[in-house]
Amino acid sequence: MWYSNILDTIGNTPLVKLNKVAKDIPATVLAKIETTNPGNSIKDRMALKMIEDAEKSGKLKPGGTIIEGTSGNTGMGLAIAAVIKGYKCIFTSTDKQSKEKFDALRAFGAEVIVCPTNVEPEDPRSYYSVSSRLEREVPNSWKPNQYDNLSNSQAHYESTGPEIWEQTEGKITHLIAGVGTGGTISGIARYLKEKNPAIQVLGIDTYGSVFKKYKETGVFDKNEIYPYITEGIGEDFLPQNVDFSLIDHFEKVTDKDAALMTREIARKEGIFSGNSTGSAVAGLLQMKDKFKEGDVVVIIFPDHGTRYLGKMYNDDWLRDRGFLKDEKLTARDIISKKDVQEIITIDCEKSVLEAINTIKSLNISQIPVTQKGMVIGKITESDILDSLIENPSIKSQPIKNITTAPFPFVDLNTSIDRISAMINKDNIAVLVEGEQGKIEIITQYDIINAISA
Repeated sequence: MWYSNILDTIGNTPLVKLNKVAKDIPATVLAKIETTNPGNSIKDRMALKMIEDAEKSGKLKPGGTIIEGTSGNTGMGLAIAAVIKGYKCIFTSTDKQSKEKFDALRAFGAEVIVCPTNVEPEDPRSYYSVSSRLEREVPNSWKPNQYDNLSNSQAHYESTGPEIWEQTEGKITHLIAGVGTGGTISGIARYLKEKNPAIQVLGIDTYGSVFKKYKETGVFDKNEIYPYITEGIGEDFLPQNVDFSLIDHFEKVTDKDAALMTREIARKEGIFSGNSTGSAVAGLLQMKDKFKEGDVVVIIFPDHGTRYLGKMYNDDWLRDRGFLKDEKLTARDIISKKDVQEIITIDCEKSVLEAINTIKSLNISQIPVTQKGMVIGKITESDILDSLIENPSIKSQPIKNITTAPFPFVDLNTSIDRISAMINKDNIAVLVEGEQGKIEIITQYDIINAISA
């Protein structure tokens, strides 16, 4: 069997049983793996549907330009379809999205404009506003507007919903999906509830988004809105594709739980999935009391892990946000293995000769330089030697005249790998701000001593 083009391969994605991550759930838990679509995400379905509907209505004309605000996956679906159908693409997105997503869009010839995340939707700098402005300015252009274009949810009513019903032989009792534009969950829910109104639809939201409170109270509370890390779900406005009447419950999941679960899925199930998948599975575990023996739970796995290699699958990125505990030695461990001694510093007004005598008497090779008790630089043996060779009379001058940039500062939780990478010929030590503001110094010798201790 062969296909006329890549667009014919969209849909008919597999349903896979989750075992290890769902071991505490009494129900059968099945993952709808949307990464087998050509753009590696569920958004291929609605991207093609929006384009086809726009072509039929005359909104999208031959040779036109597609302009859309997208976090990446919808853009990928639109870009692939545009390649086959002969359209140009300009996408706006936010600076919180992963670089891999932007690189993937550009690989298909799309232009990507990155906009700030932490602005109101109506702000002229927001990715919504920029895409709308470009639609007005670029001739023969069309903006799909995935948030309010009901072709989005219709795509899932026509394809994803029927697939799930057939694959579970009508036994599905619960649907779990992240809610962003709302098209996926609303389209699938509408189809499934027509088949069986008892099916429970559970939406995954994130902290910083308005969906859960709006569903429960009918109040759009701007105080609920604040920046968050999780990609692909949650919003600070109400897209028309979110049909709250079809969603029985919203479950909020933290950025940390979403990020860590994203990694767990890869390591325990062998499924390389994206950030919103981690949210959905973390939400499943939070809601475990909702499920019983005999239930069949389907979770949407929307996109692929390759788009998050620099984030959820990057240990340093996780550590920087406090999401991952570093099991390697840290600055705290290195300091604890050192002999107890006060750090030696020298005031910037002291003479170069005094610095030489201090270095000789204490048998050290570098000294942090202070001004009014604050570290402002450093002086090393090589700094002094170079200065003396150039001007022997400099011995009587203050050391501030030859002071170089200070050693870099790290905190007590910085890993030994990062500290080692920072120590080189230009920085032969790092400074650590310890307990009660006490300054400590770590040299290459201290690292060796800590490892061999």
